Amino acid sequence: MTTTFSIAQLEDISQQILKQNPNKVILFTGEMGVGKTTLIKQLCKTLGVKDATSSPTFSLVNEYQTDNNQTIYHFDFYRLNKETEALDMGVDDYFYSGNWCFVEWPEKIENLIPHQHSIISIELLPNGERSLVLK
Repeated sequence: MTTTFSIAQLEDISQQILKQNPNKVILFTGEMGVGKTTLIKQLCKTLGVKDATSSPTFSLVNEYQTDNNQTIYHFDFYRLNKETEALDMGVDDYFYSGNWCFVEWPEKIENLIPHQHSIISIELLPNGERSLVLK
């Protein structure tokens, strides 16, 4: 899936991603400030999370519950110094739980990423829209 979207189209984009994505572990790549967290917040909302969602920049992982009792994990590895820090927090247990795992800054843990995953690359365009590629 390759598309261009504006922030106003986030709801539609998140629905398309969830329909077309075969994997529950999704890696998000793109420059800081491009909208990775904003898209993840919308994906959580689309999946039925009613509570507030935020970036887990300092905690590394946030856990959310959907209205039908599914668990979603949102990771932000930006502040990680070594992959062993992710191992120490039990990242494998999260990734192989069968739950949705949304991962920001996956390049910090590239040797720990499960074989079955999808990648969303986001780029900010000069007109303020975003280019999104789902692989």
